[in-house]
Amino acid sequence: MLALCVMVLISACGLRSGTSDSLQKVKVAVLLPLKSKDPGVRNLAKSAERAARMAMWDLRANVAMTMRVYDTAGSEMQAAKVARLAVDEGAQIIVGPLFGGASNAVGLAVAKNSVNVLSLSNNADIAGGNVYVLGHTYQNSAERLVNYAFGKGKRRALIVHSNNLAGYAGANAVEKALVANGTASVGKENYNFTQQDVVDAMGRVAIRNELVGADIVFLTADYNGALPLIAQLLPEAGVNPATVQYAGVAQWNSLPSAFSLPGIQGGWFALPSPTRANQFRERFESIYQSVPHPIAAIAYDGVAAVGASIATGSRHALTARGLTLSSGFQGAAGIFRLREDGTIERGLAIATIEGNQVVVLEPAPRTFNNFGF
Repeated sequence: MLALCVMVLISACGLRSGTSDSLQKVKVAVLLPLKSKDPGVRNLAKSAERAARMAMWDLRANVAMTMRVYDTAGSEMQAAKVARLAVDEGAQIIVGPLFGGASNAVGLAVAKNSVNVLSLSNNADIAGGNVYVLGHTYQNSAERLVNYAFGKGKRRALIVHSNNLAGYAGANAVEKALVANGTASVGKENYNFTQQDVVDAMGRVAIRNELVGADIVFLTADYNGALPLIAQLLPEAGVNPATVQYAGVAQWNSLPSAFSLPGIQGGWFALPSPTRANQFRERFESIYQSVPHPIAAIAYDGVAAVGASIATGSRHALTARGLTLSSGFQGAAGIFRLREDGTIERGLAIATIEGNQVVVLEPAPRTFNNFGF
């Protein structure tokens, strides 16, 4: 169980490895804020670096790649500077940086060199051109959740979000997914991030719910935001989880201590394949004796996707055409593929919380055949 199937992880889905030396000899630059002033960011970057090196180790027998890590120091200006340096030193593709602003700066810095950037960010707004976003996006989760909800007969959606960038991004993602399925939300309510305003907002949500008769309420909050408070107050305000389905675009499995809250119990959320994610985590821990940060699997995916693209033997490897294969790639936490607009589609599972345990309702797809776009 500890060892991931290397050939599955590094191969493009449905494709075999093996190509000419001229295509195999690829220089990869990994950009991370290893010397950020924020100790939390430094720890995150270190975890991502370890995962990238783990991917390189797994690739060693199948593709000839070299990898060099460059420190962005948590600065957009420094990120652009080291990106140009990496390209001057022969880098043909960039994995990273972590955050949206730095990734956008890097994309602009190397655009004239026709170098693609596989950002670890989840900010879909920076995607496009030569920048691809590998992080878990609201768009991806919302599409998966809405498709599942429609399959279960849910048609009347109420959206609850905070008045900040993340809240609006989550709400917009849900709305787009609803429209793509031929409907629209029956209402939206928002709140400022103060305890009193969240309390007041839950009363407004309950009143709106009575007026529109929603059969599902989408919450954009996560455990770092107002989700625990909402999960307690919204049922108390009168939105009964027994008759109105709760769903969240955040991953509700990340805080077991909140599993007993009435709004969390029975709620739907999307998450990467638990089986594959657990295998990756166990292997990472066996190598480094530390628990990987969630971003680590994304860093692994970035390097693995580069290797898989090269292994196709195509002269288009590392170009937009080579990176946006419809069959996608197998990653540390399941399948994923890059879209032409620079966004990502990951094969996600649908799960719920029952008896304070995560229960998978619909497993993550193993291939993109007859699934998604």
